[in-house]
Amino acid sequence: MLLRAFATVGSLTAVSRVLGFIRDILMAAALGTGPVADAFFVAFRFPNLFRRLFAEGAFNAAFVPLFATRLERDGKAAAKAFAEQALAALTAAVLLLTALCLLAMPWLMQVIAPGFTDDPEQFALAVELTRIAFPYLLAMALVALLSGVLNALYRYAAAAAAPILLNLFFIAAIILVLPHFRDAPGQVLAWTVCLAGLGQLLLLLWAAKRAGMALRMPRPRLTLEIRRLWRLMLPGVASAGAMQFNLLVGTMIATLQAGAVSYLYYADRLYQLPLGIIGIGIGVVLLPELARKLRAGRDDEAHSSLNRALEFSLLLTLPATAALLVAPFPIISVLFERGAFDAEAARLTAWALAAFAIGLPAYVLVKVLQPPFFAREDTVTPLRFALASVAANLILSLLLFFTIGFVGIALATALSSWLNVLLLAGRLRRRGFLHFDARLRRRLPRSLAAALAMALALILLQPLLADLFAGGEIERILALALLVMAGGGLYFLLAFALRAVEPADFRAAFRRKTTSGDGDQSRNENRPRKA
Repeated sequence: MLLRAFATVGSLTAVSRVLGFIRDILMAAALGTGPVADAFFVAFRFPNLFRRLFAEGAFNAAFVPLFATRLERDGKAAAKAFAEQALAALTAAVLLLTALCLLAMPWLMQVIAPGFTDDPEQFALAVELTRIAFPYLLAMALVALLSGVLNALYRYAAAAAAPILLNLFFIAAIILVLPHFRDAPGQVLAWTVCLAGLGQLLLLLWAAKRAGMALRMPRPRLTLEIRRLWRLMLPGVASAGAMQFNLLVGTMIATLQAGAVSYLYYADRLYQLPLGIIGIGIGVVLLPELARKLRAGRDDEAHSSLNRALEFSLLLTLPATAALLVAPFPIISVLFERGAFDAEAARLTAWALAAFAIGLPAYVLVKVLQPPFFAREDTVTPLRFALASVAANLILSLLLFFTIGFVGIALATALSSWLNVLLLAGRLRRRGFLHFDARLRRRLPRSLAAALAMALALILLQPLLADLFAGGEIERILALALLVMAGGGLYFLLAFALRAVEPADFRAAFRRKTTSGDGDQSRNENRPRKA
């Protein structure tokens, strides 16, 4: 069940991230790394920070276990009533937050982008673009709630597909609209963000209605259940969003160096591909999986699910980490070096990517290790560890930025994420919630050995492809394709040879899917249990 659900979320997320790369390639060619690009990326990151907190963090961490409890204990009707109460409360709170932020944006911009204050035109543009894009937050908050409902019902496809719409909106805007508004590229992209949010919300409303969860909007009331939701959610804002706070801190400091925001943005987009497919995908699936099993008293199955999540996420994360560490320059150059994005921008972005990659396993592990706390309705413990991570990131970012420049911001993000992992894993082990089973202890070192062998092969292969990388567009794309296919092929060949993964694992998952089907499985799982 876990692997099959992850395959659904991961494959749709992969489509979204590939389209995101196309979007970023087009955006890099159109905007480059100049002041307009920096202003737009700050404008997009600010509401996007809240989106990630709501959609991937605090709200799901609080809402899904409570909704799953209603579903398992009281049935679908009671769960739906709770979701409607949460919908009303969340809408009222986010509307208030949006109004306050729009009014206070000039003052907020001085905090989130202090480097822009030296350039009044860039500062005014950043304020304007952020105000245009900020209503995206309201749409994403509602998408988060609907996603939580669908995920708890084991219906993952629509929520995982929603980000695809964002990238399609961007691609259409850059190709079809931007050529007619060349004097206002930032405004075109900011309006695109807002419209894409509305499109995603409509998709999730349709999917919820199909799942029998056409939610009404009652009058907001601060009931006991909603108070409990907020109590769980508020500490979860920091605990589930530590990495996002770290990125925001990095953006603030990066505005002190020209072009640094853009270098970090493009590097962030690239390492977000494996993080989104693996880490976020596993986290989205694992939380309702653990919550429902723990509510049903199936603790052994919950521990097994956590071990399989660790095993499978590291199986896929380790080769991605190795590739980004040893081959960042050809990857960035082929993907982005064209138009306004020159060779120097590619070189600097590649350094940031390598630094971010050091923390890639940690970013993924945080997504796997937080759900065991959230499933037990404990958002306070991860909060303490997240605050420690944020404090470490802030101190390290400042120290390293003034030592090695913007690359230090990426390195600080990586190191502080590893601190978060160590704290989470240590506490889970002491509570008896984390113990590696024999299969994980056997397979993990084999995955690491295969990844190290792949890294060595990529180092040796790059000089052999140097002429292709120095050629025209087609030759460069071909060289990168050969590098990726050779590395990925070698890794999985070694993984199977070393028995880090077994073909039977995948055969079992697909055989289950064929026999039961997604729809049938969802309906069986959603049928209320009698007490």
